[in-house]
Amino acid sequence: MRVGISLGRDERTHAADARRAEELGFDQVAVGEHLFFHGPTPNAFVALAAAAGATERVRLLSSLTIVPVYPAALLAKLVASLDLVSNGRFDMGVGVGGEYAPEFEAAGVELASRGAKTDESLGLLRELFTGERVDFTGRFTRVPGLKLQQPPVQRPGPPVWVGGRKPAAMRRAGRYGDVWLPYMYTPEQLGSSLVEINQEAARVGRGENAVAGALFVWGAIDTDAERAREQVVRFVSDVYQQDFAPLADRYLLHGTPQGVLARLKDFFDAGADSVVFCPATADDAQRENMIELLAAEVCPEAAGWQR
Repeated sequence: MRVGISLGRDERTHAADARRAEELGFDQVAVGEHLFFHGPTPNAFVALAAAAGATERVRLLSSLTIVPVYPAALLAKLVASLDLVSNGRFDMGVGVGGEYAPEFEAAGVELASRGAKTDESLGLLRELFTGERVDFTGRFTRVPGLKLQQPPVQRPGPPVWVGGRKPAAMRRAGRYGDVWLPYMYTPEQLGSSLVEINQEAARVGRGENAVAGALFVWGAIDTDAERAREQVVRFVSDVYQQDFAPLADRYLLHGTPQGVLARLKDFFDAGADSVVFCPATADDAQRENMIELLAAEVCPEAAGWQR
């Protein structure tokens, strides 16, 4: 199992944080984004470009790019540029957003059209990433016979990690995704959703087992299990503006290193080949302690889990 770490909210530290994650042996660093939200949020393309310049090996995941707030042609250019400056290390996580409606109003995008706009954009990106001339007329975008120069390093494009929880996201993963990246999921939900997603992939001619499994999870790891639980509940409740105490054992990852490993093994057995761990803390020292515990006591054992 590959283990990635989500970088913090402060964009000024992302280069150093990514370098540290690479030194500790993490497989991936991830950055989420919003235009506006309840608190500070970065732009994933800018943050990951900084991370790319500070690292050599670690892969870079947007977790997630809110696709519908971008014009599709601009999104294609940003993806291609980030893949170029990182020398083919970018993984494009995609989502439709919607949990914070005001940012859609600010972007001039109808909230109700976000799913359709995302699907159209993903189809167009596939065409633009070929580097060939594209003449496209869709519901939201018109490309009048243009080439994307330069196309991404990775062909046919950076891997697409589709995030979400709902049936529409699962259908999107089956049609466009290389990896299914749900959040707030149980191992049972992950296993059943991967079956449905790969059935959809086969239905549209992509073959069997076209989509791999992953997990995005808020978490806290500590030598004291109860302290870890209290920390993750407090932090995530603040982020989402709701009480997560009743949901913590179902959807959040918390506990001692051995407890965290046991829960991750459940997800691996259900089909997750990767996990993106988002440390549930705003304290720099506490964050460093969490990632050091993960690197020293979780990653080595998880790396040995093979299909």
